[in-house]
Amino acid sequence: MFMYVFSIVLIVASNTVYNICSKSIPEKANPFASLMITYLTGAVIALLLFNFNKGDRGLIQCFRQLNWASVVLGFGIVGLEFGYIMAYRAGWNISVGSLVANILLAILLIPIGILFYKEGFGINKIIGIAFCFIGLIFINR
Repeated sequence: MFMYVFSIVLIVASNTVYNICSKSIPEKANPFASLMITYLTGAVIALLLFNFNKGDRGLIQCFRQLNWASVVLGFGIVGLEFGYIMAYRAGWNISVGSLVANILLAILLIPIGILFYKEGFGINKIIGIAFCFIGLIFINR
């Protein structure tokens, strides 16, 4: 139960820091230079944390267990972070831009969850989707 709650708290806290930092990158700064520093920092942190979670396996052994998803995730993360930087530079408010993006993401992930991961779909999700669309209309007026 701890990890169930902790993981969501970590996501929310990290997303808060993420959006504040994305909004705070100077307008004239090259976004890709910023992303290079971001990933260099992330790589150092990941390498340090790897040592606490590797068990009896080495780095190379752990790399061999990976598949295509880790590489494609890298493309997705660059797109995500570049998108947020550009959205904030285009004028999206921090309180609205992330909300709109995450509502649209949630709506998009519902059919993906149903089709590819065999997740359930019921009346509660239909009502939730309707409220999301209503919320998007109100928030963008």
